Amino acid sequence: MSIENLEQIAQAMVAPGKGIIAVDESASTIKKRIEAVGLENNEENRRAYREMLLTAPGLGEYISGAILFDETIRQKTADGRTMVQAMEQAGIIPGIKVDKGTHPLAGFPGEVVTEGLDGLRERLQEYAKLGAKFAKWRAVIKITDDTPTSAAVEANTHALARYAALCQEAGLVPMVEPEILMDDKENTQDLDTSFAVHKEVLQSLFAQLELNNVELKALILKVSMVIPGKYAPKEDQVDAEDIAEATVNVFQYAVPAAVAGIVFLSGGQEDQQATENLNEINKLGPHPWPISFSYGRALVSAALENWAKDQKGNLASAQKIVVERAKENSQAAKGIWKKG
Repeated sequence: MSIENLEQIAQAMVAPGKGIIAVDESASTIKKRIEAVGLENNEENRRAYREMLLTAPGLGEYISGAILFDETIRQKTADGRTMVQAMEQAGIIPGIKVDKGTHPLAGFPGEVVTEGLDGLRERLQEYAKLGAKFAKWRAVIKITDDTPTSAAVEANTHALARYAALCQEAGLVPMVEPEILMDDKENTQDLDTSFAVHKEVLQSLFAQLELNNVELKALILKVSMVIPGKYAPKEDQVDAEDIAEATVNVFQYAVPAAVAGIVFLSGGQEDQQATENLNEINKLGPHPWPISFSYGRALVSAALENWAKDQKGNLASAQKIVVERAKENSQAAKGIWKKG
């Protein structure tokens, strides 16, 4: 696929008022979520849960794409369609998580690096044949009194850049996700520290992307907002306006205008908090890039809880919940959301 076609896909992923739903939970994360609502963690329940979300009537009005897990992209809906076919019929672009998770970074206790570059070229080719149009790779950066080290930042941003280059070679739009953990219990840092770490990580990332000849017009950045650590002292917590200003400022320092779009992960924020912060960020626009959302928990948690009580009886109500959450965040992506 040509770079021009990849640019078109990237632009569709961040079309005005549309965001991306993340249903790519790892095996351990989906186990916790499924069991937390009283369901058995088996393949059928995982399939049915993800089908409930992806086939919600009207979801495509607010959701441009969905990030899938390897298991999901190979599954079929209850009526026999592939999950990819069901998504495409709903106007939702199929994406796929391709990293192999985090592992300890040798020589740097407490820090991690994401693995999965070995064999990635072949896996990307297979996913493209299965119908994926974009891929996602998540790096994890921890903020403590002593981290991140420059070694951890460089190791993770280099891997993100290599992954992105391989994606574009395979005809997939890369979504690069350098997640700075804001809900880690060790992160008690204030807004200024969060700003400094985001700036360092993003500047390193785009330097590596340039070194690896990645076309930024065919790339989506998925990143955390600049917020204080969840476990920072109460006096260090700030309001949505401060978060918006700090986040936009760091993007202006570190994110080239050529990038196709920026989407946020919710990063452990409460549902309404993630929506309010996104809204405030877009009220500061216009920005050089579309700024939208790629939420998991902040979109699906209420729907999952409702659906788990009665999978068949609550199907319609659970789907209505996820579409309503998507609509609220669609409004926030335009800066027009109003607190209910």
